[in-house]
Parts: sequence; C-alpha cells; structure tokens
Amino acid sequence: MKPIIFSIDDDQQVLRAVRRDLRNRYGNHYRIVSTESAIEALETLPKLKSNGENVALFLSDQRMPEMLGVDFLEKAKKYFSEAKRILLTAYSDTDAAIKAINEVQLDYYLMKPWDPPEEKLYPVLDDQLAEWEASHTPNYHGIKVLGYQFSPKSHEIKDFLSGNLFHYRWYDAQNHPDAAAMMAEHALEAKDLPVVFFEDGSHQKSGSLEHIAERLGLHHSANNEMYDVAIIGAGPAGLAAAVYGGSEGLNTLLIERRAPGGQAGTSSRIENYLGFPNGLSGADLTRRAVAQATRFGVEFLSPQEVAHISVMTNYKTITLKNGNQLNTRSIVIATGVDYRKHPAAGVSQFTGAGIYYGAATTEAAACKDRDVYVIGGGNSAGQGAMYLSKFARKVYIVIRKPDLTATMSSYLIDQINATANIEVLGYHEVIEATGTEQLEQLTLQHTQSKECRKVTAGAMFIFIGAKPYTDWLGEQLLKDEKGFLLTGRDLHQQASFKKIWKWPREPFNLETCVPGIFAAGDVRSGAMNRVASATGEGAMSISFVHRYLAEV
Repeated sequence: MKPIIFSIDDDQQVLRAVRRDLRNRYGNHYRIVSTESAIEALETLPKLKSNGENVALFLSDQRMPEMLGVDFLEKAKKYFSEAKRILLTAYSDTDAAIKAINEVQLDYYLMKPWDPPEEKLYPVLDDQLAEWEASHTPNYHGIKVLGYQFSPKSHEIKDFLSGNLFHYRWYDAQNHPDAAAMMAEHALEAKDLPVVFFEDGSHQKSGSLEHIAERLGLHHSANNEMYDVAIIGAGPAGLAAAVYGGSEGLNTLLIERRAPGGQAGTSSRIENYLGFPNGLSGADLTRRAVAQATRFGVEFLSPQEVAHISVMTNYKTITLKNGNQLNTRSIVIATGVDYRKHPAAGVSQFTGAGIYYGAATTEAAACKDRDVYVIGGGNSAGQGAMYLSKFARKVYIVIRKPDLTATMSSYLIDQINATANIEVLGYHEVIEATGTEQLEQLTLQHTQSKECRKVTAGAMFIFIGAKPYTDWLGEQLLKDEKGFLLTGRDLHQQASFKKIWKWPREPFNLETCVPGIFAAGDVRSGAMNRVASATGEGAMSISFVHRYLAEV
C-alpha cells in the first residue's frame, strides 16, 4: 500500500497543476490524493487511518474559504502526526507561514508560483519525504488483536489464529503505546475487548471463533453431498491421511475442531522427525502439511466439531455440532488426545489468565523477566521449557519423580542441563494456584516430606499426560479401559466384538468395530505417541480405505 501525498487547494486550476506535478515526480512511489475542500479532506482522514493507510505529506493552500491552511494542518495532525506539513502560500501570507512554523510545527512553506517545479518544488518535497521515510515505521496491515494479556478470551483468539497459521499482531490494552489511540479511534470500551481488526480495516468485538473463522475465509460447511473419506482431526495422523487420500484421487474431507497440527502443532521444536536434522517447529510441519493437502484438492472444515456418526448400509452420516450433516463412504478418526486437567485448587480459575495447557507459544513473550513453571516431565514439557527459557527469567520444571531420566529423551535432558535458567524440581507437585485477576502464586508441595511453600509465578504451563478425545463417540465404537479406540486384532479383547462384527473378514489393522471406520494416531489404543508413527498410521489408513471401498 503506497503512502499518500495529500494536496488541498480551493482553486481548481491551481489544484490541477499541483496534482500534475506531484504525479509526474512521485506517482510511482506515492498515492496522490487531492481535494478542493478542507472539510472534505478532514472527513477523509479518519477513514484512511482506520484502513491502515499512511499520509506522508500534506500540501495545503493557506487562503481557503472553509478554513485557513494552517488550521487544517493543525487538525490533520491529530490523525497523522508524523506527516510532513507544507503550506502553499502567496507572498502576502509569508508572515502567517513563518508564525505557523512554531505554532503548528509547520515543516516548510512554498511560494506561489512554484514554476519550474524542478527548481522550486521538487527539491523541497524530496528533502521532506526523505526525512519522513527515514523516521517512519510502516503500519502493520495484517490482523490485529487488541485485548488484555491475562484474559482467557484473548488467549483463545490468539491461540486460534496462531494454530490456524494466521499471522497477527498483539496489542495489550494496558501496556501497548498504540492501544489507547486504537480504542478512541474506534469508540471501544473495556467491555468490548478483545477485538479483532481485519486487513480491510473492519473489526469484530468479542466475537466467536466461528465468526472470526468465517471472516478469515475458513470453511464451515461441506461443498459436496458425498465423500469417499472424511477425516476427523487434523493432527499429524489426520493431515497425513488427507495428503494420501487427496493424492490418490479420493474425494477427501478433513474436519478439525480447533486448529490443524494437534498437540504436535503447538510444539516449539520437534528434533527427532526424520529428514530434519536441525528440527522443525510444529507450526512449520503443520503449514507444510496443510499446503500439501490443499494442493491435492482436500477440502478442509475448521473450526468445526463432529457431534455424532450414523452408520447406514453403504455410507456414514456425520452430524456436526452446528447441526449440519454430510455423507461419506468411509471415515478416519484421528482426533488425538487432550491434556488432562490439573486437579490443583485454583487452576481452572486462572486457565487462560496465566495458566495454560501445552506450549501456548502465543504467551511466551509475556513471560519476559518472570519466573514460570512447567508441569510435567515428558518430551513436550522439555521442549516447552527450552522455548520458554528464551523469554523467562527462570523456568522451573516440576515433576513428582526424582529426575527426568525415566520420562524424557536424553537429548532434551542434555539441553536442559546446559541451560542456565532452567531448574528441575524433583519430588514436587503444585497443590494450589492463587491470584486476583491472574495467576500470581503457586503452592508447591514436596511429595515425600509434604512440606509446602509458596512461590511467585508469572505463568504455569501444564504437560501432565493426555486422555483420548473420544467421549463424543459414546458407546458407538469399542474402546480400551482408558478410552482409546480399539482396532484390528485388539478388538477381540472385548467379548461383545463378535456380536457387533458381522462381516466375513477380520477387521483391517486400523479398522474399528464398525467396517469402514478407521482410527489413526494417538487416539488409537496401542499407538506409539510419536509424530512419525502418527503420520505413518495416517498414510496407512488410506490403503485400508481403498480396500474397504473396493468391497462396497
């Protein structure tokens, strides 16, 4: 978006000449805007500001019937304080122009006539524009989120945008220098926050994620009446299934309730994924996979949650939480796992306000110069701690075991031991979280001595194991004692299996107790809980989908 040179003069002939000279010299790099009315110009400025445009220079005539040029430039400063202000004046008005240099911080005044412009106009404007460009920081034209740092709703929106790979800029309503001006400009009150500003200048107050997704072009409803395969869940397993389904010519639909990538997508660094010796972030892996699936024509619904699956003779009907239905010949369930809720008192009260499940990389910058606590001893906790150590004053890893050797990969332990501002607190657990509007303190208990102590905490990030996201299925599919989906030979563990399974063949390796419904990745009983194995199962599930579709 080009910055603007704005000229104002009530004399049409003069204005045409000014506009011609400005376009000849600056038209390639600036947008030339002109008007005969100072009032019209002032009415235009708020809209330009709202749209994220920049005015680099005002060139205004002094004697105009609606208002004097110096008065216009003074009023225009309210909207574009950095813009250069130049007065175009007759000889008789030079005293007013000189006075205005001090009163309205006038940058320069030019005498009429200015011919030839190469000598009397362009050198002055060149200097002024060069000075403006040297000091100007371009406006950010992407998505902006204005809210309170320790607001659960603000965290939800930031997490959604980040998870769905939308770049945005965060404005803390209490600390960001532009926050007050943004609120005043759009007549916003504290109760309206958080507010999402879109690239076209429009904004949405405290809207639902569905409304935000719609504004950003994410799809809510299916385009086709029937699909060959519908994949529920867009973690590594679901994304791999989508890529292989689309690449092999299947009419493929991918449904995700929050954001693609799953828990792996929130990882700050995956170091043991084949083919990436320097590691890669979960967001980078997700971005690559989504682009790959899209290239193969996979349709993607997000954020959209599945409420129920109905099985018909030759197809399945998926009912979404919003009531919409779609039909598919086969299904791959790749819904993965959720972090278990921490049982300590106060945790639910401050979730999203200083307490977060998973890496929550969107909140890392807010941990600057604070002490933060990572709960859990698995690889995800280790990766999260390493990432947070770049921001926090000190990172404490709280575990019940004496050390990390039994639960974390050795390469991560070595990295943690070599990081000066990470400390492992063995034999400890959190029993209470306290604060006013946000997390302020944690109560830690030694698991052996039962001794308790309070510590100041800027944030707490929880990685305490996971439970399968399968409650929405009810009793429709057979599960193990922990709720993971049983597939293949493992189905014989359940006495009821023979009563349910009526097909002449045995279930395929990743097939559930319902023919044509498969499970892949962490949601499946016996899964290895690794990104590589999840992507492998997602790819393998499509081979079984082909075999099933050949039967029906």
